[in-house]
Formats: sequence, structure tokens, C-alpha cells
Amino acid sequence: MNENIYLTQEGIDKLTAELEELKGSVRQELAAKLKSAIEMGDLSENADYKKAKEDQGFLEGRIQELEETLKRAHVITQDENKSGLIQIGSIVVVREEDYPEEEFQIVGSKETDPGSGKISYESPIGKQLLNHKAGDIVRVTTPAGGINFKIISVN
Repeated sequence: MNENIYLTQEGIDKLTAELEELKGSVRQELAAKLKSAIEMGDLSENADYKKAKEDQGFLEGRIQELEETLKRAHVITQDENKSGLIQIGSIVVVREEDYPEEEFQIVGSKETDPGSGKISYESPIGKQLLNHKAGDIVRVTTPAGGINFKIISVN
């Protein structure tokens, strides 16, 4: 489990900000809730205490996950791709037959957000687009069936 995690600088910044918030204000708020629940007495029947402890476990787990992700992160930069081939970090414009053009950014799995046009290099579309260039026609097999994409541009 020591493989690189690919992130854009935007992704690194977003995860770093989340980590800072969780380790700061969120952790402090949770500590206050826990303290308040403990002051109520009898912990064996205290639902507030149980909820706060559960929340604390989830919080600490998320903090550990973020720290591990950031430790293993490999930052994707646009300068790395001088070949014109689609790589992780590339912004790709494609057209599916008679449909309008679509723009995707190929990202690591931690940044995937299809609604924002960010698709994982591990997704069916991402896998098939990798190492192709503008002008290529790529057949992608998805759960919904096969799709032919013409690659319009690669940035």
C-alpha cells in the first residue's frame, strides 16, 4: 500500500485545508462536546457521550487518512507532459459521435468528481484515454456499453 497517490496542486491544497480544519476547529468542537457529555455523569447510559466518542473515532480516522494521502501524494503538473499524449493531469476535449464536445481532466482517484469533469485515470474512460493523442479515436467499454470518443485536444 505504498504506491503513489496522484493529485493536482488544487487537490493537495483542498486536502491540506480539510486536514487543518479537522485538526483545528473541528477537533476543538468535538472535544468540547465530549467534555460536556462527560460532565453529565453516568457514561454507561449517556447517549451524548457515546455519540461524541463515535464522532471522535471517525474524525481521527479521517485525519489519519488525509495525513497518509498527503504523505504519499505525487503532485501532477502540466509541465510533465511534453509528448502530447494523454497522461494523469491532462485536460482532454473529446467528442462522442454526434454529441457536443466534453472536457475531462484526468486525475487520481482521490480527486474524482465527474460532475466537475474530473475523471480518474483508473475509470473505464480514463484508462482508455491514457497515452492517446489529439485526433485519435478511442473505443471505451463502459457498464452502459461501448462508446467511441474522438480526441479533439490534449492540454
